[in-house]
Amino acid sequence: MQRTFTLLGAISGFLAVAAGAFGAHALKARLGAGLLEVFETGARYQMYHALALLAVAAALTRSTASPCLLAWAGWLFVGGTVLFSGSLYALALTGVRVLGAITPLGGVAFLAGWACFALAAWKS
Repeated sequence: MQRTFTLLGAISGFLAVAAGAFGAHALKARLGAGLLEVFETGARYQMYHALALLAVAAALTRSTASPCLLAWAGWLFVGGTVLFSGSLYALALTGVRVLGAITPLGGVAFLAGWACFALAAWKS
């Protein structure tokens, strides 16, 4: 599991940097300021949670107390990234506002992931 979260964290971090560069260079002239800000928020939260995945992977190597909670945290961060950042990218690129209704589900997944991470730390 540690290897999986390390790999997913590294891939997600790579994609977050690529998305940020794409937004700053390719989309700056094509999107209005509001939609560009939406896109940048997706990239920023993707990077935060790429780092969180790496922290989960590191915690899995050191903690034997709560590997199940740590695994839940990692998968919730992955799901949150897909739902939160993915919906913001899609909203910014398509302008379809209904996609914004998916974003809070990703936010809830992020919150649940952090709660699992905190509970794992508490139990270790």
